[in-house]
Amino acid sequence: MMIGLQTLRAEIRPTLQLAIPLVLAELGWMSMAIVDTMMVGRLPNSATAMGAVSLGSNIFIVLALFGGGLLMGLDTLVSQAFGAGRREDCHRSLLNSIYLSIALTPFLSAPVWLLPSLLAGMHVDPGVLALAIPSFALVSANIVNTLGNWILVYGKWGVSPMGAVGSGWSTAIARLYMASVLVGYLLWYDRKHRTELLRTPVDIDLPRIRHLITLGLPAAIQFTLESGVFALVTALIARLGAVPLASHQIALNTVAFTYMVPLGIASAAAVRVGQALGRKDTARAGAAGGTAIFLGAAFMTCASLALLLFPRWIARMYTPDESVIHSTVLLLAAGAAFQLFDGIQTVATGALRGAGDTRTPMFCHFTAYWIIGLPLGAWLCFRRDWGAFGLWAGLSLALILIGIVLLFAWRRTVRRLMHVPEDTLARA
Repeated sequence: MMIGLQTLRAEIRPTLQLAIPLVLAELGWMSMAIVDTMMVGRLPNSATAMGAVSLGSNIFIVLALFGGGLLMGLDTLVSQAFGAGRREDCHRSLLNSIYLSIALTPFLSAPVWLLPSLLAGMHVDPGVLALAIPSFALVSANIVNTLGNWILVYGKWGVSPMGAVGSGWSTAIARLYMASVLVGYLLWYDRKHRTELLRTPVDIDLPRIRHLITLGLPAAIQFTLESGVFALVTALIARLGAVPLASHQIALNTVAFTYMVPLGIASAAAVRVGQALGRKDTARAGAAGGTAIFLGAAFMTCASLALLLFPRWIARMYTPDESVIHSTVLLLAAGAAFQLFDGIQTVATGALRGAGDTRTPMFCHFTAYWIIGLPLGAWLCFRRDWGAFGLWAGLSLALILIGIVLLFAWRRTVRRLMHVPEDTLARA
């Protein structure tokens, strides 16, 4: 089902109104992590320092995304309840998701203690490993405060220079600050608009939590599969030395930055599709999802061109090391190859989540990444001596396959929804 011009005209404005704040939030989150790499990239041992940040941040992200993914059921429950006019139901889902996140915290923190032995067993470059372990252990959040990096990494205002470890401290402090601001804003918004959030019953609703887990667990597994494969690739590249690992970190930061735009659009797609289904308007749900996918694909096409046209300029923003820059240019070319398909798969995943389907993306990511892309990439890297570029080539193929499959999965979902009776949607 193709999106017509009339549908695009009707849907682009409301989609952008919801997506732009989400995109800006995602870009702000990621840009702080980029500052982390840029700051340590100016240290004397820039390649080793960037490699340490790469290992620490990538393994942390795997744990963080599993926890965040488990709460993705909120996208479905809250948006559909809001579309149906059940505001208190939205509040109860939010409250019980907080209970679930509190219960998850010790389980997600425990793997931190296993990190040193894990990395040592993978034969990571010793210089990188020495910096990566304390950097990761101190990363309790993933937003880097620029001022904190300047003070702690380089040792300003009387503080002793901490190098890569300082970036971890500034990240943790900034994330705690951000959490406090968000809680404060939530309470202010509730008071100003009288949403009666604070009047929501505080009892634990176990059936609702089970529903959240049922919807969120496939999303959590999908995010873990995706972030996990990049973390494993990071560890494999670390075996090649500091320069390939630093190049990998620069390229990964760059494609992660562009990825934030379709990720924000995906959240908007989940909300708009879910609200439309809550109103039992299946035609609008299909139009909302299709428009969002178009926007994500359009942006990532432009991003692909930028990676092909300005690779050296991008690399030089991170480091003056010419060997790192040369290696980065090759990886950015591989990243350019999958930008379009990454945008499609990301937004299609959000649209499917709004429709309550979190399993299809999970199976798709597992097959493409772990059965096809990773083995191929490892073979190209270590057997054919392609180095880090070989691993990136394997991941590029995986993302191309995921984008194609999930686009067809969304079209199939739209056709199915068009034939679902309204009373069935109401019960869902």
